[in-house]
Amino acid sequence: MMKKNEKQVIIIIGFWALSMFFLVGCASKPKSTGNSAHGSNVSIGVNLELSGNAAAYGQAALKGINYASEQINDAGGIKINGQRLRLKLIVKDNTSNNYQTAMSNSNLASNAKVSAIIGPCVSANVAAGLPKATEASVPVLTSQGTSDTLTLKRDGSVQPDAFRACYTDSYQGVILAHFADLDLKADTVAILGDKTSDYSAGLIKAFKGAYKGKIVDTQYYQAGDKDFSATLTKLKTEKFKALFVPGYYNEAGLIIKQARQLGIKAAILGPDGFSDDTLFKLAGKKNSNDIYYTNHFDSLAAVNNRVEPFIKSYKQKFHEEPSGFTALGYDAVYMIKAAMENKQSTNSIKVAQGLANLKDFQGVTGNMTMDRFHNPKKDVIVVKYDHGVKVSAKAVK
Repeated sequence: MMKKNEKQVIIIIGFWALSMFFLVGCASKPKSTGNSAHGSNVSIGVNLELSGNAAAYGQAALKGINYASEQINDAGGIKINGQRLRLKLIVKDNTSNNYQTAMSNSNLASNAKVSAIIGPCVSANVAAGLPKATEASVPVLTSQGTSDTLTLKRDGSVQPDAFRACYTDSYQGVILAHFADLDLKADTVAILGDKTSDYSAGLIKAFKGAYKGKIVDTQYYQAGDKDFSATLTKLKTEKFKALFVPGYYNEAGLIIKQARQLGIKAAILGPDGFSDDTLFKLAGKKNSNDIYYTNHFDSLAAVNNRVEPFIKSYKQKFHEEPSGFTALGYDAVYMIKAAMENKQSTNSIKVAQGLANLKDFQGVTGNMTMDRFHNPKKDVIVVKYDHGVKVSAKAVK
């Protein structure tokens, strides 16, 4: 998940990481040979936002991570060279803080000697923790970090130890443009974006680059705004078939409410930042008609034959449906299992190679093949809501 104003944070972290690189080089520290399992357990680090302002994301992911680990161990563990190894999760709360994220990764990679790290969820935290993991040659697999730059070095080449289970911001922007063109037949679109958010800016850029119709107007609001009536009244003078709102649920819910109250009946499109029930609490059910947004997982979109058994068993155990972020955490564990078994090794360097070569992996969030920049090629789910109730979900290629 790309949080607001992360671009500046990631740039600062990049300079810090570069300085750390030179310090390490000057000290002539020997290159890491990676971490491997010893005994009957293989340790996986989990570095998540379990408290702080992004705690909802981390807690949802942890549910899926714990459940996948439990399933794997109940089924006999990970099979390496004829030996069955049990997964041991070592969980750290990064408190939604960049510094604490880096310290947690340092502890997991250098002290706990884990073979891989899952998390963090927030893109800026992923960037903050990556140098410490890379120093120890331990792969980091983020379940929810969507910023396009996370898996790239400053020169545009791939970060060897950075991977993700989710799609990127630009990827979902392109998907939404195709959906507007092909599914909604919307030949005119208006855009209302957050001028303070790099997440919003990236989505707008990707959408505009892929959309085939006419964008009649692009307007902006600021994070924390409550009254959008003036901007929406201005947009209402334009004729458009869809309104694209690339932002988060806190503002988007109020935008939906005020747009409908002003008589704007166009379909409203949004990214995964809409993915919270608070959206419809703010908008009001009677206003929440013809709403579409991208998600990483949905029970109504069976992308393969693993989805239905996963939902059924999860609901039996937890008496609730798994969220998209829970499903991504679940897939991350199985991706690491597949990487280890494909390479027949728990060594962290080999695990990174296994993740880089992941092909035709069946996850509950979609069938994945890792591209050369360590991003999974997969379908994106677009859900539709009417009166605040989900009525459909479609996997868009």
